[in-house]
Amino acid sequence: MRDRVLVKRVEEERTTAGGIVLPDSAAEKPNRGEVIAVGPGKSNDKGEVRPISVKVGDIVLFSQYAGSKIKVDGEELLMMGEDDILGVIED
Repeated sequence: MRDRVLVKRVEEERTTAGGIVLPDSAAEKPNRGEVIAVGPGKSNDKGEVRPISVKVGDIVLFSQYAGSKIKVDGEELLMMGEDDILGVIED
């Protein structure tokens, strides 16, 4: 996986502030997800591995078209590079 991260999208609430429920066809896919797996990191010019800055269980933000969709056991996941992650959401 090198500097790749496996992410499961986290579904966001589909009700507007005014109480209107949005159908699946009108709602955008969420741009946040939970990190399921991470690679060891990418090697630099000296052969040293630079570890990835996120860890399993982190909730991350990413752009709408980030990553490649893959299916594992019927579940859609995203495989993306560490550079595709915009930030980590902390409680």
